[in-house]
Amino acid sequence: MFAPMAVLGLGVLLISGMREQHAVEPRAPMNSITKMMAGYEGRDMIVPEEERKVAGMTDYMMRVYGPDSLPAFTTYVGYYDKQVQGKSIHSPKNCLPGAGWEIMTSERVVLSPEYPDQLVNRVVLANRSARALVYYWYQGRGRISASEYSVKWELMRDAALRGRTEEALVRIVLPLPDRSDAGTNRTTEQDQLAKEIARSLRGEVWRAMPEWVS
Repeated sequence: MFAPMAVLGLGVLLISGMREQHAVEPRAPMNSITKMMAGYEGRDMIVPEEERKVAGMTDYMMRVYGPDSLPAFTTYVGYYDKQVQGKSIHSPKNCLPGAGWEIMTSERVVLSPEYPDQLVNRVVLANRSARALVYYWYQGRGRISASEYSVKWELMRDAALRGRTEEALVRIVLPLPDRSDAGTNRTTEQDQLAKEIARSLRGEVWRAMPEWVS
């Protein structure tokens, strides 16, 4: 835990001492991302103002899919037009645990064979008997990444060379069977659903993100 936080802190300090960072508007609002995902129509959710101030994003989309009583999944895209000290993406590994939830497993997975170098994070959370599956990644400036280390390195590089640090955090959360049913095929089905949503969301986020030429 210390190492990623140290890299994060060092990165933010270096960025602060580098050239001026440009705030880059997205090509389209995050809320323009299609509401249709995996055959469901999403309903917009509002992030409370206090939470928005803490998170520091400049634009966002958060939606819930499925019945009110049993949501099928939720999606979130938080966009940062620039990242400086006090305003940068928080690692979900630090934010996901809370209200009794604990990280049980964490790994990186490939969303589609044609892009084997595009990894995303797969995390299983548990709270007593309840469990949840989380997929998340960082997207922007021409790449997708799961690694907090590489994200901060690329952030410093692009800040120094081009004065740009815009980026989005993309996250999907699905309920999992409780611990007593953990070995059923339901977990595999939820992973398949998560990957289907992630592939759609990946393309939608690219459409909204600012242009980036390597």
